[in-house]
Amino acid sequence: MLQQNSPIERHTLSVLVDNEAGVLARVIGLFSSRGYNIDSLTVAEVTHDQLISRITIVTSGTPIVIEQIKAQLERLVPVHSVADLTVQGPHVEREMALVKVTGQGEKRVEALRLADIYRARVVDASTHSFVFELTGSTEKVNTFIELMRELGLAEVVRTGVVAIARGVTTLRHP
Repeated sequence: MLQQNSPIERHTLSVLVDNEAGVLARVIGLFSSRGYNIDSLTVAEVTHDQLISRITIVTSGTPIVIEQIKAQLERLVPVHSVADLTVQGPHVEREMALVKVTGQGEKRVEALRLADIYRARVVDASTHSFVFELTGSTEKVNTFIELMRELGLAEVVRTGVVAIARGVTTLRHP
């Protein structure tokens, strides 16, 4: 049995749901009503013919809390399946960010140099700013943003985490 003083762990959950009005509100309501935090949330339709959406939720909690979250998600009527990608094994997680950096002179040159190292693409440029597009792990995105703070970070927009199991493992609805 798990102890109450278990460490807080980060988990990535993938949830297949009916793509209909109110489903996302019900999922979010489950978290907010029980005081669980959502670190990242993404949702998009993944099948047109069956109207199914995939919600990727990154949350943190003790193993007991994570198990409670999964059990409560599985009980929601529009939910077809819940997978804890963190527990299932190897998976790929990516996040995309648009990062606006303002400045002139050496700071612009340094921002471009770091963007090249991080494989960030310039998607907009003016004489006073750049907008970089960066895709990668959450840690990579966080590190890039921190480096840009010293060089004139002006604004950040992030997609949130999307994740998928590696290999032949798939998340399918019944």
